[in-house]
Amino acid sequence: MNFGQWFGFVCFILSLFILWQIRFLLLLVFTAVVLATALNRLVKWLQRKGLPRRVALFCAISSVLVFLTLFIWLVVPPFSQQLQKLIEQLPRVWTKIDLQLAYLEARLPNYFPNFPTIEELLDQLPPIENLISGFFGIFSDSLTVLLQLLLIIVLTAMMLITPQRYRNAFLILFPSFYRQRADYILFQSELALGNWLKGISINCMFIGISSGIGLALLQVKLVLVHALIAGVFNFIPNIGPATSVIFPLSIAILEEPWKIFGVIIWYVIIQNIETYWLSPTVMARQVSLLPAVTLTAQIFFAKTFGILGLILALPLTVVSKTWLEEALFKDILDLWERRKKD
Repeated sequence: MNFGQWFGFVCFILSLFILWQIRFLLLLVFTAVVLATALNRLVKWLQRKGLPRRVALFCAISSVLVFLTLFIWLVVPPFSQQLQKLIEQLPRVWTKIDLQLAYLEARLPNYFPNFPTIEELLDQLPPIENLISGFFGIFSDSLTVLLQLLLIIVLTAMMLITPQRYRNAFLILFPSFYRQRADYILFQSELALGNWLKGISINCMFIGISSGIGLALLQVKLVLVHALIAGVFNFIPNIGPATSVIFPLSIAILEEPWKIFGVIIWYVIIQNIETYWLSPTVMARQVSLLPAVTLTAQIFFAKTFGILGLILALPLTVVSKTWLEEALFKDILDLWERRKKD
């Protein structure tokens, strides 16, 4: 390797190091890209109806603000009340489970493990000084989250107002001979991301409404909070659906035993409908992902970026898969094989 090649290699390594150091900032930028892509699809749909770009942009932003206002006004207050009641019921759930485990332990003393009691768990809590310092840590984290959310909103608005300028700025990073190809890959990524957003939104609404109807028929209390949690948690594949069933099960434990089996059966039914019928129907044009790839990506992005990486694991995987297929497989590996044959 000559000096120029060594210099280019060193610059490449330094670029990777810098990108790794600012990976959380890049994740926030990607979050803004996802939101801007979703809103831009709405703007383009309004433009196809004959509205100018500025009018369509105003209508799209106004509709989102109206929806959020109505949601906060109509849904958030009852949701907060039911969530508070759910939190108040959780100690009773643990007490009842502890009593049942003690009963089973008395009947099977040689086989059943010893579970900690409420008093033992309270003894293991940190002292009050640590709790106070933890409170200020939570406040600091909340302030950081608020600033990050503000940054995402600002970036989303900037990208939505002039999306082509930011697209061109990104394409400049590629060599001139590859910019047209990179622009096509960006289009494919945007299409895949938009199809995923549409599909996951329909799936979350289906899971939320179906779980609410089923829990209402089963007469499980706090239906609204359970339905919203089920719909929101469905945004995270594999982990979310399994976690969302814990809360209605906790309430069912305090009520009649048959409701426990009813909740489990109903959640299994709606998840199977969503997995084997709804998802293949509404996500027919989405980039297909193997279940093992999805789970591996969730673990990787959660380990790298934390909870936000877990939430964005699937869109990150969808975009990454599009770039790998187009840039690596089609443009490098496939052409490499053809050159070897020639």
